[in-house]
Amino acid sequence: MTVIICPGIHDPKLTDELVEGLFSNYPCNFLLVPTKDYAPYSAIDILNFLWYKKSLTTDIPLLFMAFSAGVVGTVGAAWGWQLRGGQVKAMIAIDGWGMPISGNFPIYKVSHDYFTHWSWALLGSGNESFYAYPSVEHLEIWRSPQTTKGWWLHQNSAEVETASPVTAREFIIKILEKHGE
Repeated sequence: MTVIICPGIHDPKLTDELVEGLFSNYPCNFLLVPTKDYAPYSAIDILNFLWYKKSLTTDIPLLFMAFSAGVVGTVGAAWGWQLRGGQVKAMIAIDGWGMPISGNFPIYKVSHDYFTHWSWALLGSGNESFYAYPSVEHLEIWRSPQTTKGWWLHQNSAEVETASPVTAREFIIKILEKHGE
């Protein structure tokens, strides 16, 4: 499996910090969409980037992780990857507030505060989610998932929603492990 990381529209240094904070002690096969060359809000651009990568073929399952404007393009790219015969293991949408997300693959939402979590859930809650508590700035959850504390909302065996205190990094790593990366 390969993790496709699609940032939003921000300083690329923030994404460098994300990669360092998220994967420093967790080796992972990932591919970063270069948003200076491909618009993060364009599903066609992201899909073209994936399609032209010689190392990717449709027999390699993908897990998409996107932030902010990147969530907009990544949802469509995940659907497009499937339409071309590829497998999508899951999608982790980080602070894509206001973007309705649906798919025939698991969707996990990460929000920088409770209000974003609550209001974004009105458009579909996804499989499991995380929200920062105390709240952090929008860019902070992308830059520093290892220090962003909050609540992981999940279903227990009795189908009752429970909450566990974790960092955003711990939540994301658990999702990656769950889907085989």
